[in-house]
Amino acid sequence: MQQQYTDQEIQSLFRQNTEKAIEALFQLYYIYLCQAAFRIVTDSQLAEDLTQEVFFELWRKKEGIEFTISIKAYLRRAVVNKALNHIRDRKKITDDEDKMLNVESTAPSVTQLLDSEELQQLIDRSIDELPEKCRLVFVLSRFEEMSYQEIADHLGISIKTVENQIVKALKHMRIALQPWMET
Repeated sequence: MQQQYTDQEIQSLFRQNTEKAIEALFQLYYIYLCQAAFRIVTDSQLAEDLTQEVFFELWRKKEGIEFTISIKAYLRRAVVNKALNHIRDRKKITDDEDKMLNVESTAPSVTQLLDSEELQQLIDRSIDELPEKCRLVFVLSRFEEMSYQEIADHLGISIKTVENQIVKALKHMRIALQPWMET
């Protein structure tokens, strides 16, 4: 039977015995975090890998860690962000591979490359600024190419909620990209 800890006990345990604290967190939240990652990546092995990476990063940063929100919420946010970043990075790799296959004989100018890189950074930053639910819906729609119905079924929300989140994301992106579009 696993021992239950409060957030304050875990905080205290972190200061006394980091290894035991991380082990306790692993026992308490590993399955929950794998499930959270699985809802995004829909691959159980990948979900476990991403969850283990979060615990590894927690171990690496153990000295300076201070939880300002509940530990469960902190770990869930870390796993969700890790999963979303994985999807985004995988999409970038796929896009890069597609670009390499479709290389035209005329290479783009240095200015065009810099503009494209600057725009991609601006887009990535604006996606990262979206609230978690909005970001998840947007990423599943645009990067995973899921239909609104698939997203609604996958996340257990209504199609109308999916539509509203996409509208919200696109509005945010238009505002964020407005300065770039004016140049």
